[in-house]
Amino acid sequence: MMQASEPAISQVESDMLWIPGGTFRMGSEEFYAEERPVHEVSVDGFWMDRNIVTNEQFSRFVEAKGYVTLAERPLNPADFPGAPPENLFPGALVFKKTRGPVDLQNYANWWAWVVGTSWRHPFGPDSSVEGIEQHPVVQVAYEDAEAYAQWVGKDLPTEAEWERAARGGLEEKKFTWGDEHSPGGNAMANTWQGEFPWQNKLLDGFEGTSPVGSFPPNGYGLFDMAGNVWEWTSDWYVHRHADEIVKSCCGPAVNPRIASPDKSYDPRQPQFRIPRKVVKGGSFLCAPNYCLRYRPAARQPQMIDTAMSHIGFRCIIRTPKTVPGEVLENLRKIS
Repeated sequence: MMQASEPAISQVESDMLWIPGGTFRMGSEEFYAEERPVHEVSVDGFWMDRNIVTNEQFSRFVEAKGYVTLAERPLNPADFPGAPPENLFPGALVFKKTRGPVDLQNYANWWAWVVGTSWRHPFGPDSSVEGIEQHPVVQVAYEDAEAYAQWVGKDLPTEAEWERAARGGLEEKKFTWGDEHSPGGNAMANTWQGEFPWQNKLLDGFEGTSPVGSFPPNGYGLFDMAGNVWEWTSDWYVHRHADEIVKSCCGPAVNPRIASPDKSYDPRQPQFRIPRKVVKGGSFLCAPNYCLRYRPAARQPQMIDTAMSHIGFRCIIRTPKTVPGEVLENLRKIS
């Protein structure tokens, strides 16, 4: 396995951590079909945010740029054929806990489009981010995350980069911390305990999002690489890794990226020609009975125009190994 020395980091740079380049086995054969096949991937070293971007950090970006997120903009009815007129106002999807067991094949049983929902009002128009400034920002669509990353002089990670970082140096382990779900009986991530979507036993102490850094970091020192909120990556979604990534017969794929949206559309909803990106990491809504996806290999598609109450993001810098001065200045602004 390739190794890279870890550069020295200043106090400001400590908001990001150096992820050493190398070759690792990406994916899993044990769980969901979209994680297969396991294959070798090589990535270069890069810097990654220690934490998911918070409400406080995102608010500074919005204030500085006068930025308006996708969930706050008027909708074009032509983009949503068949949608009820009452839904054609700015808003986003909000999780609604059910009263009892429901059909797990129909996500409409627990997701509702709520007009007036945005990152400022993440759980509906009467909610706010007051008191949860250090929680992950949510209700951000892909272009919102990308705009923030550009503002701070960073990028969003590829799926391979994200998974490399999430593994924390552990090879082919189920979770970011190893193979045991709750070592010593301790909750290692903010997830759902109980029967989703109606029974949450709150064994981890949180009903929804949690402040960043509330659970132990992985081997690279990164927090919340499992649970809390899903995280956007820059790769377009393909159903199986073999569809695009595995192409080399002579060695690992090097820094693979899915650059075309052509295969990302949802074949089950042909009326919606909206491409999908890969999100990684799982969220506070992931439960073993429905979505055991708070694992490094886990992945799922997300339409780029949709903001939800369990999706956020973090950023990376690919080069150079020392963080550029303009990036340090932006880090000071948001720290």
